[in-house]
Amino acid sequence: MLQRTLQAIRIPRPHQRMATAVAIVTLLFVSTGFVPEQPQNTELTIEPMKEVAQIEATTETVVEEVSADLEHTHIVKQGDNMAMIFGRNNLSPKTLYALTRTQHGAALAGIFPGAELRFQRQGQELVKLTYQAGPLESIEFSRDADGTFSSKEVVRVPEKVLTYKHGRIESSLFLTSQEIGLPDSLTMRLAQIFQWDIDFVLDIRPGDEFFALIEEQYLNGEFIGYGDILDARFINQNNMYTAVRFEDEDGSVDFFDPSGLSMRKAFLRAPVDFSRISSSFNMRRKHPLHNTIRPHRGIDYAAPRGTPILAAGDGRIKTASRTQANGNFVVIRHGEQFVTKYLHLSKFGRNIKSGRKVQQGQTIGYVGSTGWATGPHLHYEFLVNGVHQNPRTVKLPEAEPVAAGQMANFKTSTYPNIVLLDHFADQVALALAEL
Repeated sequence: MLQRTLQAIRIPRPHQRMATAVAIVTLLFVSTGFVPEQPQNTELTIEPMKEVAQIEATTETVVEEVSADLEHTHIVKQGDNMAMIFGRNNLSPKTLYALTRTQHGAALAGIFPGAELRFQRQGQELVKLTYQAGPLESIEFSRDADGTFSSKEVVRVPEKVLTYKHGRIESSLFLTSQEIGLPDSLTMRLAQIFQWDIDFVLDIRPGDEFFALIEEQYLNGEFIGYGDILDARFINQNNMYTAVRFEDEDGSVDFFDPSGLSMRKAFLRAPVDFSRISSSFNMRRKHPLHNTIRPHRGIDYAAPRGTPILAAGDGRIKTASRTQANGNFVVIRHGEQFVTKYLHLSKFGRNIKSGRKVQQGQTIGYVGSTGWATGPHLHYEFLVNGVHQNPRTVKLPEAEPVAAGQMANFKTSTYPNIVLLDHFADQVALALAEL
């Protein structure tokens, strides 16, 4: 299909250089008053693979009894821990203790399924253990000449190749992404960029499209996964949203629109991963239990019991309590103007108490059906200056834009990728028009 031929196009080096040059020249003309003292080299280059090793700390060890030389790899399974693995491989607890006392030994307490442990033994001694948590990072534990262990971290930097991805949605974002070969983890990152403008449960329509400029990562010529999303564009119900990745001088990374406005809003549009809206904002709704006309001043998000409920924005907890009607509920004040309410929780999140500060996205509780609820759901209310507003339609305040002092750097570093994304979108449009 045409879509599958368009969705993953590598960017040739000459095109990258041409787009970069065009972008910089154009930027100098369109950026009023911005003339860099020296030309910026914004060409996208591939960083060669290298190893970074940080050095060691030594500890005492005890040599365990082993019958013969041995080198083998163990893949960590569900429920494994280092004590169990050492026992199965006839390695002593004292040796394990010695490894944990090295500079990077604490990492052995956090092993997870799928990670690799490579053992090298010589005679009766464990001489080396390599903990491979992923394709790029590993920790090497080695026995030194004096019998003690040292450890070092090895980081391999992959080759990075830019690639385009394009998808046209027929039923859902995730199904379309799977059809074009994107993993769900990357699709989640894409959705998170636009989550303040698009409700990916209720707003998606057949014919919506997305475009993305993404890094592919390779080690020794082998594809090992995707890196950063550099730019993305989503067309939802004929509304176009474009986001660019920007790292400021302090190392903070976020996404902004091409003019420098943050893609974030001060509040999440929906503070829970819901399956459907069971009751909408309606000031003349008939109550399902009392069969009378009572205003429904919020939205009911149906979701499985135990689904995490997130703070919609930064603020301070005004109330975390329980009543007969509301069940377990939380009220958060966000400055002087905004208040959000969360009702019918099964339980509160950790350390959620009146007076505590919370940050946007922090878990404050879990979906339940306490109080006057007919099933598990979150009842969510949004108040502006004391007046209830529809959480799905209220205009949300913006987060902080790119700082004025960073704007020149923002334009220089992001404009070339915007040109590349525009060029790819034009290619897709032309190819579709020829069908």
